[in-house]
Amino acid sequence: MTLIEQIEKEYVSAYKSRDAVRLTVLRLLKTAVKNRLVALCRPGGTLSDDEMLDVIIKEAKQRQDSIEQYTAAGRLDLAEKEQAELTVLGEYLPTPLTPGEIAALVEAAVHELSACSPRDAGRIISTLMARHKGRIDGKTLAETVKARLA
Repeated sequence: MTLIEQIEKEYVSAYKSRDAVRLTVLRLLKTAVKNRLVALCRPGGTLSDDEMLDVIIKEAKQRQDSIEQYTAAGRLDLAEKEQAELTVLGEYLPTPLTPGEIAALVEAAVHELSACSPRDAGRIISTLMARHKGRIDGKTLAETVKARLA
């Protein structure tokens, strides 16, 4: 079952069970998919699972940024709402890598790419982000790479 089929099935289930948060998130995801299809000049078409993962990652990042901004502004009620939506989106994302796993991947990439200076950080980050799409937090990866190459 593709991600889009899974989301459609769970959308109907959330509608029937009156799960407001899940219904809202899935409705927003469906809208984001349609917008992405229009941007790709494929209205009425479908997205591959990889393209769908990009949409979900983008939506999750938006929720994470909103949580940080609402928390900084003291709007904990809105931050909690965004956190609930992020939790639902997280169900469709692959399991994230732990900091230890990220450190091991960085070490392997340093040896593979023969990186020796901080100028090589961009190559390592882009390589690992491409290989482990949706599983690596960019901030954590950048910090780990900078610490390793410093």
